[in-house]
Amino acid sequence: MSTLSTSDYTYMNLALRLAAQGLYTTQPNPRVGCVIVRDNQIVGQGAHLKAGEPHAEVFALRQAGALTEGADVYVTLEPCSHFGKTPPCVQAVLAAKPKRVIIAMQDPNPLVAGRGVAALRAQGVEVVVGLLEHEAVALNVGFVARMTRGLPYVRSKIAASLDGRTALSNGKSQWITGEAARQDVQHWRAQSCVILTGIGTVLADDPSMTVRLDSAIRQPMRVVVDSRLQIPLDSKMLEPSMLTHSPVLVAYAADAQQRAVVLKAKGAELIAIPNQRQQVDLQQLLQVLAQRGVNEVLVEAGQGLNGALLHAGLIDELVFYYAPKLMGGAAHGMFAMPEFTSMQQVPDLQVLDVRQVGADIRVRAKPVGCAV
Repeated sequence: MSTLSTSDYTYMNLALRLAAQGLYTTQPNPRVGCVIVRDNQIVGQGAHLKAGEPHAEVFALRQAGALTEGADVYVTLEPCSHFGKTPPCVQAVLAAKPKRVIIAMQDPNPLVAGRGVAALRAQGVEVVVGLLEHEAVALNVGFVARMTRGLPYVRSKIAASLDGRTALSNGKSQWITGEAARQDVQHWRAQSCVILTGIGTVLADDPSMTVRLDSAIRQPMRVVVDSRLQIPLDSKMLEPSMLTHSPVLVAYAADAQQRAVVLKAKGAELIAIPNQRQQVDLQQLLQVLAQRGVNEVLVEAGQGLNGALLHAGLIDELVFYYAPKLMGGAAHGMFAMPEFTSMQQVPDLQVLDVRQVGADIRVRAKPVGCAV
């Protein structure tokens, strides 16, 4: 990387803040920001906000106009070099004749993956790649996961007492945490493409699993893991008024009661993906979601689904909300998993962040060895 100045970091930070404006809206596309600077003055800036709309570079170039010639272009993701829903951005950047293009991260999309950088350099444009790369990857961790491994980024949210309990022995769990924590969860929901839950949670709590934020203009798809199609027809998740804006996909393994036809008539989509144990094949389910353009999945489930996902190595991040309560040994735990007989079998976590949210404590952690 060539020598970079403090100003370079400042302008790329601004580009990242612009990219974050699309946190809830760009799916399945990545979140991208762009800033154009000439003679130490910002002459153009933009962000990609919605799939099908112009990319960040296009907005910034339009604003800068002829002032882009000889300028520095800061963009958080390598300009695309292929035709998708919009023309390739790298051609628009080249036509504007910038002096330098500073890129936070290379595009993990195999259709791009360095081609944009190569096209710029072939025309004599100085290109710098890697400025604030970690921050750019964090902003698009789901897009990176989907492009590099064919799976979405799976984040599990768990509300628990300080003794690690998620529901009373009778299944009741509303509400363990306070209002501030529950509002914080809405932001995780809003930035996710899918909210994933299990039939146990549906039967116990009858949740709607929707985003309740004034700023939310997109409702994620709701996916239920329901091996034997037990979901009640009068579930909140199947209410007609919500299905139009927030579709429901029910993944199942067997339909002994012939309920699939009725559920489809209610407006749900069904997919049969059984494994050898006649349960839903979770790996295959996530692969299917990735093929549909799902970048981020938020799991809001009980110990059964959380345990199965963790045991299969399919959880990338855990978001724990600990309430100042004690629920006792008879209450449900976080993960139903096979019994460990040695500490070497116990999953290790890397703590990413700890903070107080209202009266509760939020801990973000990743399983050690997670690839993304």
